[in-house]
Amino acid sequence: MKLLWILSFLLIGLVNYAQHQELNEKSVLWKEKKKHHTHDSLTLFSAFHHGQFHGHFRSFSMFTDNQTGLSDYHAQAFGAGIKYESGSFYNFKFGISGFAVFNAASSNLANPDPSTNSSNRYEIGLFDIENPHNKSDIDRLEELYLKYSIGKTTITAGRQLINSTFVNLQDGRMRPTEIQGINAEIHDIKNIKIEAGIFNSISPRSTVRWFEIGESVGVYPAGVNEHGKPSGYADNIRSKFLTINCIEWKKQGNIRIKFLNQYVDRLFNTAFGEVEKTIKINEINSLALASMVIRQDATLSEDVYEEPERAYIQEKAESWVFGGRILFSQKNNQWSLNYTRITDHGRYNMPREWGRDPFYTFMSRERNEGLANVHAMVVKYQRKMVASRFKLQLIAGYFKLPEANDFVRNKYGVPSYYQVAADVRHEFEGALKGFDAQLLLIYKGAVGNTFDNMRFVINKVNVGLVNFVVNYHF
Repeated sequence: MKLLWILSFLLIGLVNYAQHQELNEKSVLWKEKKKHHTHDSLTLFSAFHHGQFHGHFRSFSMFTDNQTGLSDYHAQAFGAGIKYESGSFYNFKFGISGFAVFNAASSNLANPDPSTNSSNRYEIGLFDIENPHNKSDIDRLEELYLKYSIGKTTITAGRQLINSTFVNLQDGRMRPTEIQGINAEIHDIKNIKIEAGIFNSISPRSTVRWFEIGESVGVYPAGVNEHGKPSGYADNIRSKFLTINCIEWKKQGNIRIKFLNQYVDRLFNTAFGEVEKTIKINEINSLALASMVIRQDATLSEDVYEEPERAYIQEKAESWVFGGRILFSQKNNQWSLNYTRITDHGRYNMPREWGRDPFYTFMSRERNEGLANVHAMVVKYQRKMVASRFKLQLIAGYFKLPEANDFVRNKYGVPSYYQVAADVRHEFEGALKGFDAQLLLIYKGAVGNTFDNMRFVINKVNVGLVNFVVNYHF
C-alpha cells in the first residue's frame, strides 16, 4: 500500500485547486458574480426583480485505504443547491439558500469495523453524521439573512456563512458549517478591519439540523476524558451564545497585525494574536515572516463544577499555542516552513463541529485539537499557473504528539505521525466554464507507538485517502 501511495504522489508531481478556502477570506462558496445593477431600488418589487440566483452542483468521490486487516471505505455523493440574493432596497438585501445531498453509492457506513468496533470517520462526513442510514433525505435550509450595508460597513442578521479563525467553513465535504446570529464587518477606517458578532445557533458540516451553541458540541465523536473514559459532555452543555470580536491592521505590502477574542457562554474564552511582516526582495521575490499565539481559559458554569465528567473543558483549565511561519514567494511559486507548539499547560480545546484548526501546520483530514504537548512541523510548496488555471500544492508534515494512551494530553488517541499530501485543482474555461475539479491524495503513517491496539490505528495512521471533487457553478 505504501508503494502505491508513493507512486501516486510522484505522478501528481509530474502534472502541473473545490471548496477549501483559507481562513478569514470572505466566503466564495456560491461564487457570486458582481451585478451590473448596483443602485438602491426604490420599491421592494424592483429590489427583488433585480436579485440574482446562483446554482451549485457538486460531486464528491472519497476512498479510505486502511492498514491491512482493517475496514476500507468508499462513497460517492452528489448534491445540488440554489441561492437567491435580492437587489438593494434602502441599503438592505435579503438572501436565502438551500442544498440537497444524495448518497449515490457507498460502503455500509452504519456498520463499525468488526475488529475494533470503530465507526467510519471520513465518508460519513459527506452525508448526515447523525444518521448513517440516511441516503436521500439530506437537505438543509442554509442561509436566510437580512443584510444592511452603508459605506464599507455591512451588518448581517440571520443564518449566514462566516470564515473566522475558530468558526469557519471547514475544509471540504459536501457542505460547510453555517452559523446564525448578527455579524458586523467594518472597513471604513483606513488599513483597519473590524468584525464583531454574536451567535446563538450552528449547523455543523455533515449535519442537516440546526443546534443551539451548547447542543452543537458533541455532535461529532467526543474522544475520551482525562481518565480515559468516554467523554460525557454531549447533550450536557448549556451554552447559549458565543461572541467573536476581531480587529486587524494591515499596511499594504508590509505588515499585518490581528487580534481576535472568542467568548463562549459558560464554556471558555480564547484569545488569538498574529503578526505578519512581508519583506520585498525584488520585483518578483518576497519573504513573509509570521507568528501567532493562542490563549484559552475555561469559563464553566457552576453546575458543571459539581459533575466534571460532563464538562467539555475542566475547571480552571488553560492552554497555550504558539506558531511560526517563513514563507518565500517567487512569481507563481511559494515555499513555506511552518511550526506549531501546543504547550503542556493543558489540552487545546475547540469544538470540531465549528471549524478547522487555524494553525500554520494544518493539513486536510487531520486535526491537532484535543491535545497538549505537541510539536508540529510542516513544509508546503504551492504553484499557481494562472494562464492554464492549474494550482498544485505539495505538503509534508511531522507531528510529535503525546502517547496515544496518554489520555490527559491526547483526547482522541492519535499516535505521533507523518503526513504527506498532494492537492491539484483546475478551473475550466470555454465550453466547460463554471466547472472546477480537485484531486487530493493523502497518506498518514505511524511514528509513535500504537501499543498493538488497532483502535489507535484505524482511520488515524497507516491510512491513505483519495478525494476527487467536481463542482459546477452558474
